[in-house]
Amino acid sequence: MTDNNLEVDDYIAQFGGETRRRLEALRQLIRETSPDATEAMSYGIVGYKRNGKPLVYIGGFDRHIGFYATPNGHEAFADEFAKYKQGKGSVQLPLNEPLPIGLIKRVIKYRNQQTG
Repeated sequence: MTDNNLEVDDYIAQFGGETRRRLEALRQLIRETSPDATEAMSYGIVGYKRNGKPLVYIGGFDRHIGFYATPNGHEAFADEFAKYKQGKGSVQLPLNEPLPIGLIKRVIKYRNQQTG
């Protein structure tokens, strides 16, 4: 395990309950969908890069998980993300709603194509 993985482990470990479970679930999904992506802390959240290019980022918060698929993952799936609160390049996935695993997996696959 690299130091980067230990930093990510520490980041995830600081959360409890549902936030931690969801971060771990997303981490596993990203690893399965993009096994060649590198994982490291970036901008204070967990970042994944593929071929040196940003793939996606995830962050834990009290009431949501932040999902960031910049630069173009949000635009490509704007209709499906429309029901979620959004910021520039971010989507807030509320802890009191099911994680949209299928949607996130499609976004990661799309970003894999963009970073190929």
